[in-house]
Amino acid sequence: MSDIIAVDQLRLFIERIENIEAEIDVKKIDRKEVYSELKGEGFDTKAVRKIVRLRKLEAHVRQEEDMILDTYRSAVGV
Repeated sequence: MSDIIAVDQLRLFIERIENIEAEIDVKKIDRKEVYSELKGEGFDTKAVRKIVRLRKLEAHVRQEEDMILDTYRSAVGV
């Protein structure tokens, strides 16, 4: 009996994972469409992607990255 319950439980977990993956695929398509709209309006998608990435970082992490980048730029004369 416990084998049947474990199989059912496993099947439910797998179905939940499949549903989540389907939702992720839909969100990826949505994101792609937004970036297409953004580009169509004349915005630079590379810059926006970078801003989105930076906004995910905590302020101190972002500041540290900026300091390191500035240091490297100075070192190579950029």
